[in-house]
Amino acid sequence: MKLVTYVKDEHEQLGVLIGNMIYDMDVLHPDLPNTMSMFLNYWEESLPVALAGELMLKEGTRTSNKGVLLKDVQLMAPVPFPTSCRDGYAFRQHVAAARRNRKVDMIPEFDQYPIFYFTNHHSIQGPGEITCMPDHFEKLDFELEAAIVICKHGRNIKAADADEHIGGLMIMNDMSARRLQMEEMLLNLGPAKGKDFSTVIGPWLVTLDELKEFEIPAKENHTGKNWNLRMQCRVNGQQVSDGNLGDMDWTFAELVERASYGVNLYPGDVIGSGTVGTGCFLELNGTGKLNDPNYPEQWLQPGDEVEMEIDGLGMLKNTIVAEESDWSILKLKK
Repeated sequence: MKLVTYVKDEHEQLGVLIGNMIYDMDVLHPDLPNTMSMFLNYWEESLPVALAGELMLKEGTRTSNKGVLLKDVQLMAPVPFPTSCRDGYAFRQHVAAARRNRKVDMIPEFDQYPIFYFTNHHSIQGPGEITCMPDHFEKLDFELEAAIVICKHGRNIKAADADEHIGGLMIMNDMSARRLQMEEMLLNLGPAKGKDFSTVIGPWLVTLDELKEFEIPAKENHTGKNWNLRMQCRVNGQQVSDGNLGDMDWTFAELVERASYGVNLYPGDVIGSGTVGTGCFLELNGTGKLNDPNYPEQWLQPGDEVEMEIDGLGMLKNTIVAEESDWSILKLKK
């Protein structure tokens, strides 16, 4: 099932995407919640009912003229108001390449436990424009990732049980202002203003039942589901990234286990995978310069169009827009 949130009568509306048509949840069943937050909070009761209604529409045993064309709606983030947002660091290929490009050894702790950071869940957005301040354009970057949303409350969740807490998968673009990020990280406190202005998810949430054909085993000595899903990013129509979700070393289940240790996870919590190998300009520029000192760096510019595509999860499209302001926090440095 592909769950979408779109704007209807100036409010959020939850629907299901079938082909190129969106049907509101009350078409599937009159008692289903009409927002993603409510649907996630009543997931175990709502999902079977929604799946049954979707099947009847697909088979033609139920007909409706209440659908709207996908192209005619304004999509929001599928989970427009997450209760929290964490982002992991699950792809060894990306971490190793980034460290190699800085001429430092691979950090052994990567293989010992998964890590994540908290980002700004109030800056979650979906397809459309990404508005950036002047300082963001100091090495503005995309990051090609996937994300999950929690659909079942839990605490101290074991990795072997964690997949039942995952509502589905979606594309994530963890936008990054690299100059701000690199300056902040010198203080060893983690990402802040380099990350908190925009995190993009979408275009829809795909439930795990729809991804069964793509399931593959987790890597050796790891636990949880993994999926063979090609991941690509294009900037202004030019492909810049090409990876696979199956290359995740730490699984989402293991990220959930780590995140829930001594902590309650709630329906609506979003957790990103971290960047896939080749999945950002920071890595690509570093690799290019390692091979050729004259390699021209590339960063996102106003007007750029970013398309992220993951097999089975759709395509997430955004346009970079410069905010009409000349205010700079970089210039406030003492």
